[in-house]
Amino acid sequence: LKLQKAVLQLSVHDERIRKKAFVTVSRSQGVTSITMDDKTGKMTVVGEVDTPVLVMKLRKLCNAEIVSVEVVKPPEKKPEPAKPAEIVAFPVTDMNYPYQYYSSYANSHYQPYGNSRVVVEEPNTCVLM
Repeated sequence: LKLQKAVLQLSVHDERIRKKAFVTVSRSQGVTSITMDDKTGKMTVVGEVDTPVLVMKLRKLCNAEIVSVEVVKPPEKKPEPAKPAEIVAFPVTDMNYPYQYYSSYANSHYQPYGNSRVVVEEPNTCVLM
């Protein structure tokens, strides 16, 4: 789906139904903006939406018809002039390297798991009961 602008004619006579219509449209996937003219009853929906599905959802609340559907071209972005890259220097502290090995582990009871091996003094120590 492409970005499109759909104008829908709604027959809304109650504020409660108007709010439900807004909620129904806003919950649809791909809606970018919603506007509604209370005098004429026209709702304008902009976004990547499936308009017939949107009208089917709105017909459960009130009478809804498609007036027009237009494909909207996204605004062209002007290229910004290139800025020179800024060099940011950070002070070197212990917190810059959170996974660094600290020597305080060497004297503690719980040492980090690394290249360790278990040496058995008597390899044939088998006990049968």
